[in-house]
Amino acid sequence: MDATPTTTDRTLTVTWHDPLESAARGAELSGIDRLRAIAAGTLAPPPMAQLMGMRLTEVDEGRAVFEVQPGEQHYNPIGVVHGGLAMTLADSAMGCAVQSCLPAGVAWTTLELKINLVRALTVDSGTVRCEGTVIHVGRRVATAEARLLDGQGRLCAHATTTCMVMQP
Repeated sequence: MDATPTTTDRTLTVTWHDPLESAARGAELSGIDRLRAIAAGTLAPPPMAQLMGMRLTEVDEGRAVFEVQPGEQHYNPIGVVHGGLAMTLADSAMGCAVQSCLPAGVAWTTLELKINLVRALTVDSGTVRCEGTVIHVGRRVATAEARLLDGQGRLCAHATTTCMVMQP
């Protein structure tokens, strides 16, 4: 297949802020305050969220919600949204749900993630919403789960994660 640009080619411009500056600004905040600052727009979101078109829309202790409008830029070669978008939404929602329970100076990272993709996403899916909720937060390990719903409220994926909690 010829990859020469045609009139059907699309472009996408992505803009982001320096992630290390945002990390430094948020380092002294508790997890929930840091996430609320991102959701409110007073702290820049991570570049990955900008690249994927995701936004953090709700944060409570033990809960985080991300939304995205699937676009053609998310498609895979078989003509539907790549499962990596659902995986990234779930990882972000579950990880941020864990982060919302952590004090300032305590970090976390995903150790493992399991996702079940049960309905394909397309540009017609509407705004996709992924809600992550904490199951358990301990001194070293946290677990969470997520549900990803399309714009009609239909289940598209569900996931679980185990995170490592890193005390200073």
